[in-house]
Amino acid sequence: MAPPPPKPCAVCGRAITWRRKWARDWEQVRYCSDACRGKRTQARDSPLEALILELLARRAGRATVCPSEVARAVGGGEWRSRMEPVREAARRLVARGVLDIVQGGRVVDASTARGPIRLRLRS
Repeated sequence: MAPPPPKPCAVCGRAITWRRKWARDWEQVRYCSDACRGKRTQARDSPLEALILELLARRAGRATVCPSEVARAVGGGEWRSRMEPVREAARRLVARGVLDIVQGGRVVDASTARGPIRLRLRS
């Protein structure tokens, strides 16, 4: 029997791959790590998702937005500390099928993307 397909973490949006120890509990697994289980999705997360979508809606056609633009919009001078929450919000939007994460114009896996990324509405 083939293992079930990966599913996104409820907090960070990274892919959770099936493990044998989760065979009985796979349906209840929602978090990729103890850190995400402790963090859970907070009230601060949905405004980030809304801001990403709002910034993209202001752009023409299939234009993209940099996560740092979103972080600067909410973080002001402390925008660097907001980068990972913005990336987490973007990965959750990818998991919902609303957004694509692109590098060099190509869609990349949200869980494994390293380096500079851009966010684009899915067509």
